[in-house]
Amino acid sequence: MRSLVGVLLAALLFISYVPLTVTSKTNALKSEETATAPKENRPAATAVAPAKTEKSVAEKLYEEMALAEMIQFEAFEQALQGYNTLHPRNRDILSIIDFTLPSTKKRMVVLDMNQHKVLYHTVVAHGRNSGENYAVSFSNKHGSYQSSLGFYTTDNTYQGGNGYSLVLNGLEKGINDQAKARAVVIHGADYVSQSMIKNTGRLGRSYGCPALPRELNKPIINTIKNGTLLYIYAKNDAYLAQTKIVNKQPKTMLAQHDKGTADDLKNLN
Repeated sequence: MRSLVGVLLAALLFISYVPLTVTSKTNALKSEETATAPKENRPAATAVAPAKTEKSVAEKLYEEMALAEMIQFEAFEQALQGYNTLHPRNRDILSIIDFTLPSTKKRMVVLDMNQHKVLYHTVVAHGRNSGENYAVSFSNKHGSYQSSLGFYTTDNTYQGGNGYSLVLNGLEKGINDQAKARAVVIHGADYVSQSMIKNTGRLGRSYGCPALPRELNKPIINTIKNGTLLYIYAKNDAYLAQTKIVNKQPKTMLAQHDKGTADDLKNLN
């Protein structure tokens, strides 16, 4: 009797063990088959696509107009903020001067905002007390002989001591609003030339005016006169702290542009 019970127990143990062994072997075979199967027959892995960051309008226009070799992106981005905020009377043209560049480099651009193209790219002088080859100090004071940063609108033209000239209206109180009273205008000058750069290692300097080469003075003035916007830029914390126009974090700007629609340096006293 005992031997019969022992046989039955052994049989039961064998029966319960076999399914487990078969299941394990079956799973092992399935894993092996998947590993050795042709690539096209394998289960497709779930790919996670990287999130795309959409470019701002400023970034798109900067690339479209190929401005990377001409002016800093931040200069253009801030200028575009002013263009979309100030609603200049003449929106066809936007001019930018980038004073982070030396006077020996072309640092003024005149942009056609309808056709999205560069009309002029030229050297431009800064004020005699703003610095030597680089403009590093800026002022709104009479008699400072320094350049002023910020946004301007162009006004009328006249014939003066420097020839054909363009009146500028400074739009930022305490930053450049004394421009007209200081006679800060756009005009041509003999000291804004390649020969001056060759002889002195930099351009000559003005009394605060953004002076242009003689040969480009009249065509540029005639292009930008009568209500277009000019932005004079420098990487200047004092300006950013005082301006009411430029966003303090401009790279978050996603302003839309459409024709006719708004969609440590020294002092600024």
